[in-house]
Amino acid sequence: MNPYLNQFNQINFEHVTKHPNILIAAAFWDEERFQAACLCYKYMRAIDDMVDCHKSAHGLISESDKKQFTHTVKNWVNLAREAKNSKVSEEELLQTIRKFHIPMWPLEVFAQSMIYDINHNSFASIADFIHYAQGASVAPASIFVHLCGVTKQNGKYLPPAFDVKAMATPCAIFSYLVHIIRDFQKDQQDNLNYFAEEVIAKNGLTTATLRQIADGGEIPQGFREMIREYYNLAGEYRQKTAAVIQKIGPTLEPPYRLSLQVIFDLYLLVFEKIDLENGRFTASELTPTPEETKQRVYETILNFKN
Repeated sequence: MNPYLNQFNQINFEHVTKHPNILIAAAFWDEERFQAACLCYKYMRAIDDMVDCHKSAHGLISESDKKQFTHTVKNWVNLAREAKNSKVSEEELLQTIRKFHIPMWPLEVFAQSMIYDINHNSFASIADFIHYAQGASVAPASIFVHLCGVTKQNGKYLPPAFDVKAMATPCAIFSYLVHIIRDFQKDQQDNLNYFAEEVIAKNGLTTATLRQIADGGEIPQGFREMIREYYNLAGEYRQKTAAVIQKIGPTLEPPYRLSLQVIFDLYLLVFEKIDLENGRFTASELTPTPEETKQRVYETILNFKN
């Protein structure tokens, strides 16, 4: 019997709702690393939700709230820095950072992106979005890849032997581009926009147009062209991701190599659902069902070679 099917059978695909791809992929790890991943994402998610939920409810963030939110984010980073500088701490996050040698840079650039979110509601260009994604997507992905790459010797963990940021970046950008196409409708209805202003204007669109489309309005050709540009860019990062997995795969223990393939394949599942010519780009159309997700993970396991 395939050794990973037992773990697969324990995943409740119906009830995985927050960061499903990450939690599903990490389900093949040992319990200690799985809990470390869950803990890091819990803290990062709390900061992200603080900003997004406020925008969803209020549209804009007042100047006083901007100052308070920025102060909260900076305090969060300072807490993480203590993990590197203090010798004793009972805080679970700090202990996890020290135990797994998680570097500070992902937490710092993640905080920078959250501060950008606090003070902005859009991106001037795709280049600005890619820069923002270094914190919003590459940073959490790097923690995932870091935990995949650490090795345990004599009861202690050693850092990965490869450049984590370089390896994590292609998959992170691919997944984030797919993510914003998939979540277009939900984001718009939550007062969030991840499409660049120059691309919106170039295709004869406005932010009001985007909201009308999200609410079920007519889809102009310009919108399809905008999605095509992001889709094609995602395709480029898709190829880079496949090359990265092939490159670092041999250096990883099988469960962690499998987890990278699982998370990649789950975003491919969404990528394959994007219909540039006829799609309505709704959440129901682009979000895989639990059964579809389960089937794709099952196929990935069957095709995986230790």
